[in-house]
Amino acid sequence: MHRFNEALLNFAFELRMGLNFGPITAGVIGTTKLFYDIWGDTVNVASRMDSTGEKGRIQVPEHVALALKDKYKFELRGEIDVKGKSRMTTYFLKPN
Repeated sequence: MHRFNEALLNFAFELRMGLNFGPITAGVIGTTKLFYDIWGDTVNVASRMDSTGEKGRIQVPEHVALALKDKYKFELRGEIDVKGKSRMTTYFLKPN
C-alpha cells in the first residue's frame, strides 16, 4: 500500500491507531439528517490512544493489552498523560 500511494498517488500514506473497549452510550441524533454516534469515557480514551500514538503503530490502554495478551503480543510504551484522566499505562501492539 505504501508503494502504491507513493508511485500512483504521489503521497505517503501513514496511519496511527488507538484502540479501547468498554461501555459506551450510543444513539441516533438529528431530526432531518439522522446521525448515529457514540459517547463516553471508553470513546474518549480510544481517541486519546490515537492522538498520543506513533505513526505506524496501534496503541492500547493496559486493560486492553491484558485482555488480549493470549492472542496478541504487546510492547510496553509506559505511562502517558491523557487529557482529562490521570497518567495511563499504555502498550503498542507488536507486529507478527
